[in-house]
Amino acid sequence: MGIFDSRPLNPSTLNRTISKYPALFGIPFVLIMVVASYGLTPLAQTRYDMHDQRVKQVTKEQELRLDKDRKKFDIREEYFKLSAVADEDWEPKRIQRPKGVPEWGVAPTQPEQFPDQTSPKSERSS
Repeated sequence: MGIFDSRPLNPSTLNRTISKYPALFGIPFVLIMVVASYGLTPLAQTRYDMHDQRVKQVTKEQELRLDKDRKKFDIREEYFKLSAVADEDWEPKRIQRPKGVPEWGVAPTQPEQFPDQTSPKSERSS
C-alpha cells in the first residue's frame, strides 16, 4: 500500500488559497464564533430571567398559604412539650453499691461549711 501524498492531484482554487493564506479561513471563523456568542447572550439571559420569575411566583404562593394557618410560636410552650417528652422516656433504676458501703451511702463525717455562711446564732442576734 502506498503512502498518500499531502498534496492532492487536482487541487481546487479554494484549497490552494487556504493553503497559502490560512488566515482567510481562520479569522472569519473566529469572528463568527465571537459574534454568535455575544448575539446569543440576550437569549440566554431571557431564559434565566423567565426561570427566576417562575421560581419567585411559586415561593410567593407558598408563602401566602403558610401565613394563613400559621400558629404563633411560644418558647414556653415548646419548653414544656420537650420537658414532658423527656420525663416519659426514663425510669429510675438502682445500681449496685460497692461492697462495704451501706445501701443508702455513707453519712458525712462533718457538715460542709461555705466561707460566706454565718452561724445561725449571729443572724438572730443582729
